[in-house]
Amino acid sequence: MEFIFWEETEMKPALTKEEKRLLAKKNESSRKRHEFKRQEWFRYLKLGESWRKPRGKHSKLREHQARRPGVVDAGYRGPRLVRGLHPSGFKEVMVYNVKDLESVNPQREAARIGSAVGAKKREEIIVKADELSIRVLNRGVQVEH
Repeated sequence: MEFIFWEETEMKPALTKEEKRLLAKKNESSRKRHEFKRQEWFRYLKLGESWRKPRGKHSKLREHQARRPGVVDAGYRGPRLVRGLHPSGFKEVMVYNVKDLESVNPQREAARIGSAVGAKKREEIIVKADELSIRVLNRGVQVEH
C-alpha cells in the first residue's frame, strides 16, 4: 500500500494584484482574531462554546466591558472583495457527484466534496477533478492498492 499526498503548487487561483493583497490581509487578521465563545461557556458544560449574542439586561459582555472577551462585531469583518473566499483564494463549490464538477471554473473555484459522499464516488470525483485541473480542498490522503 502506497500513500500519495497531493501537491498544491500547480493549482492557484487567478487573482488580481488587489485581490492578492486583500486576501493576505484577510488571512493575517483571521490568524490573529481570537475565538468568540458563548457567555459563561466555562461555567455550564451544557451551554457549549458556540457563539450566542449576549442579551441580558445586566450582561457585562453585552456592555463590552474591558475585562470581558470580545464580542462578534462588524469591525472584525474581512475586505468585501475577498469575503467568503477560502484562504487559498478559491471560491468553494460543494460537489456531490462527478457531474457537479462540470459547473466548476478551475480558474477561480475549487471543489469541496460533500460529507455524505462515499469512498468509491469520492475517488471518482478526485480522478475527474485531476483530469479537469480542478483543485479539491478536502481531498485528504489517497491510498494506492
